[in-house]
Amino acid sequence: MINPSLYQINTRVWLNKLSQELGFRVTLDDIPDDELDQIANIGFDWVYFLGVWQTGIMGQDISRKNPDWRKEAIEIFGDDFQEDYICGSCFAVTAYHIHKSLGNSAAMLRLGDRLHQRGLKLILDFVSNHTALDYPLVQTNPDFYIQGSQEDLEREPHNYIEVQLPAGSQVFAHGRDPYFPGWPDTLQLNYGNPKLQEAMLAELFNIAQLCDGIRCDMAMLILPDIFEQTWGIPMQPFWSDAISQVKQQYPDFLFIAEVYWNLEWELQQLGFDYTYDKRLYDRLREQQATPVREHLYAGINFQSKLARFIENHDEFRANATFPSRVHQAAAILTYFTPGLRFFHQGQLQGWSQKISMHLCYAPQQATVPNLERFYHQLLDCLALDIVREGNWQLLKCVPAWEGNFTWNNFIAFTWQGKDERLLLITVNYASEQGQCYTLLPFESLRGEKYRLQDLMSDISYDRLGDKLISRGLYLDLPAWGYHIFDIS
Repeated sequence: MINPSLYQINTRVWLNKLSQELGFRVTLDDIPDDELDQIANIGFDWVYFLGVWQTGIMGQDISRKNPDWRKEAIEIFGDDFQEDYICGSCFAVTAYHIHKSLGNSAAMLRLGDRLHQRGLKLILDFVSNHTALDYPLVQTNPDFYIQGSQEDLEREPHNYIEVQLPAGSQVFAHGRDPYFPGWPDTLQLNYGNPKLQEAMLAELFNIAQLCDGIRCDMAMLILPDIFEQTWGIPMQPFWSDAISQVKQQYPDFLFIAEVYWNLEWELQQLGFDYTYDKRLYDRLREQQATPVREHLYAGINFQSKLARFIENHDEFRANATFPSRVHQAAAILTYFTPGLRFFHQGQLQGWSQKISMHLCYAPQQATVPNLERFYHQLLDCLALDIVREGNWQLLKCVPAWEGNFTWNNFIAFTWQGKDERLLLITVNYASEQGQCYTLLPFESLRGEKYRLQDLMSDISYDRLGDKLISRGLYLDLPAWGYHIFDIS
């Protein structure tokens, strides 16, 4: 697929919601056909079922006792809070088999078949850096984990924990990002041990039997240089060999990397099909056009392998992060650039409350009608062949007149189809009205009159092709205004 769209579902929360609506315990087998039909009809290609793996009692207990996580849950639910709403992080995995409350591997295969019948493909998680404290390998192969000393535990109690083993107690390191305290419901895997790498590759093959691709949690943490800087232990590369071996058996299997710290290109070179584009998201949040435009100068080979988003389970809701008009402008810039278009469950409805990964229930959230209409129009546009298979090109904007500096707030680009059809996207990414000329360097426009029809509104203009080439298209847009012009 070229420039596909992905829809992320918080599986535990969604199935619990369906259970409440339908009046019985819903598993993967019980997801109504019309729910899957709706996802397909909206125009998605991939469905990412977040948090389907087995978790354990230890993770659940830690989540319920952690004061910050507990406070967050109580604030979300208020007087309706119940203890069993906190079920433990879905990233504290105890086994890579389907959680017993959701079904089993056969149920996941049946769900995959139902998705395939609708033209959809299935993405699941792989948590490569760490496991839950009660993952079986902790007891059988403690050398597969980073171990510490009593001194480490006393000096950094937030990064280490003492675990009872058959031979006695042992101090282990929590899994962590080197810039933050450890995750207290996890233990850090030791990729310096070749046998551990073999075990994790085997887990990858087990997962690949159940789905069409995986989203790899914090994938950059097990790059050799990052791992050695964090733990002082050298390791052999994992990702390149693992991806290569999986794709030898499953050629179309998709690898998506959650990655930060400007390591996107490196992971793409190791074989990842898509890497998170957190930099675009951060620049859009700054609400300044120039950093966004500069980000889009990158080569098309790099950009076409970026996963673009303005919301996912780790970030705050877009409707809580961006004011309404900024939200729409940011979405246009995010989803009409090349790459994987990543949408989060509830984003299309304008939900504003982020749900912690430690929860398996969520309160009801109201739909924002104007955002819902906006997203359905946007997804209709993304379904066009020209946006999926065409050639993307960033355009140059110039001052509308001398001394008018608002031109620098514009970002414009085109999608060009095989039949030379053009789609022009322009955004005034600023808090003030602005004007510019957008240059259209397409000789095929000469000698004809063209209609510019905005696909997101009723606005249309007729313009001479010669003037579009020689002078450019004059634009006068309000703060955060945009057009998606079909030029015909």
